[in-house]
Amino acid sequence: QVHLVESGGGLVQPGGSLRLSCAASGSVFSIYAMAWYRQAPGKQREVVAAITSGGSTNYADSVKGRFTISRDNATNTGSLRMSSLKPEDTAVYYCNAAIRSRSVVDVYWGQGTQVTVSS
Repeated sequence: QVHLVESGGGLVQPGGSLRLSCAASGSVFSIYAMAWYRQAPGKQREVVAAITSGGSTNYADSVKGRFTISRDNATNTGSLRMSSLKPEDTAVYYCNAAIRSRSVVDVYWGQGTQVTVSS
């Protein structure tokens, strides 16, 4: 059994910063790609940032230059540093990862963490 757990969400003022964390636990043999998605009320879930096992990154145009995705393969953790936050960044943020557990590779989701950007 594999679990992904996010933490670090909260309320922040426009222009502020937050750091989200994602921890994988259970029978984790290796983690391939990791990504952060977000879903705002009434909108579809969208990918925000992604990182490969080798460290290559990609970002949605809306967050380039403001968000930074990273990972620590030794501890099976990932993070999303968010700065210059805008009200339109308000959403539930989800961690996503492709994980090998024993002989099976599957995609896992965390439970989500709320980020609210408001004055």
